[in-house]
Amino acid sequence: MAVLMLSILMLLFCLTGCKSGDGIGTKVVLTTGFGKDEVFRIESSSCTLPEIMVYLTNIQNRYESVYGTEIWDAHTNGVTLEENVKDIALAQIARIKTMNLMAEKYEVQLSEEEKAQVENAAKAYYTSLNATEIEKMGVTEKTVSELYSEFALAQKVYQYTIRDINPEISDDEARTITVQHILIKTYALDGTGKKIEYTEKARQDAYKTACEVLELARNGEDFDELIRKYSEDDKSTYSFGKGDMDPAFETAAFNLGTDEISDIVESEYGYHIIKCLTTFDKEETDANKIKIVEQRREEAFGQEYDAYVATLTRNLNEELWDGVSFIHDDNVKTQNFFEIYSQYFE
Repeated sequence: MAVLMLSILMLLFCLTGCKSGDGIGTKVVLTTGFGKDEVFRIESSSCTLPEIMVYLTNIQNRYESVYGTEIWDAHTNGVTLEENVKDIALAQIARIKTMNLMAEKYEVQLSEEEKAQVENAAKAYYTSLNATEIEKMGVTEKTVSELYSEFALAQKVYQYTIRDINPEISDDEARTITVQHILIKTYALDGTGKKIEYTEKARQDAYKTACEVLELARNGEDFDELIRKYSEDDKSTYSFGKGDMDPAFETAAFNLGTDEISDIVESEYGYHIIKCLTTFDKEETDANKIKIVEQRREEAFGQEYDAYVATLTRNLNEELWDGVSFIHDDNVKTQNFFEIYSQYFE
């Protein structure tokens, strides 16, 4: 379900993926002073009920198209899936609103061409709605236009904040290697899945086994066969870059040449015997370059965003928000709000 949600909201945060605050932050609850249908306010930026309903309804129908309506019967720790989706949608739209406030600070604006794209996208989505959907969500074409405009401006703000991030990553920095390993564990799991460390005697026995396996490997025994016979890891082959693995495992692996076998390496999981398959995986290294750049962009944006959010006053109309719920009507099936946006803003 988390994967589905990410795919639905990808168009909002293909630009960020950041893990900073939720945009609302600690609730400052005001049940008076709000305008009609005003769900929350962040400084001068406001979110209305129709805006929230566009988000929620499209997300709801995407879920139901995959899992069916019974998905909403699911509970986790006493919280319904509907309540969880509501909170996610609230946080995402609050982030977009916050990024639009940042646009004012940085003097970032949409071009005339981008404004035209917004209008075309809004018309395309609004005309896809039937009368029941328009009525139930309380939406107008202007509402859709404002949402799409905020999406587009948020994208520009993100690009502005990461403008100094160098996208060029060297092969050495992103180098990805591929290894096989044999793991002899030094722990067990109890009935609840809790990790129980071996006694000293059991650890000594595990180390003795690891030494015997290493000797077999060094004497030319087939490594794949040794993995099948001795390894206690469900996975035998790993491709990884620097900073991805246990430090001791990683250091030993990166110091190996192709087909070279390590000494016994101890980690929190037990004793490893590592065989290097390749010291440079071109395909994985290229993929890791993209990953590193994205991580740096996310960090740069996250720092900027968090610092800005800390300066804002945030108010939630809790009474109205608590009364918001999904629309359950067979005539309300709209789910292409995010997809239509992507057609105009690749």
